[in-house]
Amino acid sequence: MAVLLLQGLLLLLPLAALLLYCYNATFHYLCKVAFFNCWVVAMATLLAPLVAFRGRSVENMRLLRAAILPLKRFYGIKMQVWGSEHLNTKEPYVIVCNHQASLDLLGMVEVIPERCVPIAKKELLYMGTVGWACWLSGIIFIDRHRRDDAIDVISRTATALRRDNLRVWIFPEGTRNQSRSMLPFKRGAFHLAVKAQVPIFPVVISPYWDFFSSKEKKFTSGTCTIRVLPRVETQGLSPKDVPGLTEAVWQAMADALAGLLHMHPMGLDQPRG
Repeated sequence: MAVLLLQGLLLLLPLAALLLYCYNATFHYLCKVAFFNCWVVAMATLLAPLVAFRGRSVENMRLLRAAILPLKRFYGIKMQVWGSEHLNTKEPYVIVCNHQASLDLLGMVEVIPERCVPIAKKELLYMGTVGWACWLSGIIFIDRHRRDDAIDVISRTATALRRDNLRVWIFPEGTRNQSRSMLPFKRGAFHLAVKAQVPIFPVVISPYWDFFSSKEKKFTSGTCTIRVLPRVETQGLSPKDVPGLTEAVWQAMADALAGLLHMHPMGLDQPRG
């Protein structure tokens, strides 16, 4: 009798989980977040041994990007990209982007160009197969708590940009931010661009409020708009120009973000889904 009761309970568990997923917003949110993280870990675990044969190379980013791209379809998130033609240049450059949540990964892989790697916090390097896959893909790690180390990374990256014709993706806010306005930018990305004398391309991702909120435990389907702004030149600039450059780029991105807040996603021209 006890065995039959246990079997009945086990059969009811999937049904209970399905009902919770359909009717409980918090459980729905937690399931989707868990699947997101599990997908990233699983893909990193599968891909790391494959890319290890090539060794550490920016070319491995293609495989990581291909592994992450399907997630937007699983979640029913439509990506609309405006101004991607600005990135169609063969020279090295720096991309700066606003930072809201882990979903920024979906926006990044949607527009990231060839031979482009993100700069990530050093803690990511120690996250098992995820850190290994990231290192093999050429991702640049920086210790945000050690200024001397950060300066050294910036210096070495500036040399590599020109030498290896790389592009670098940076979130200059330095931390996730889901408020209506962006946080003040840290200047590392702008010091890097000036030191390497390469242009900056600002990228603005629209807020996820309609379909995602960690505070409200909401995760549904929706539309995300990504806007690539025109290049900002750094030729001829010196370290003393970095504060003004940082402020100018922040203002341009803040204006673009404000525009996205008041614009219906389908109201623009030439979408790319």
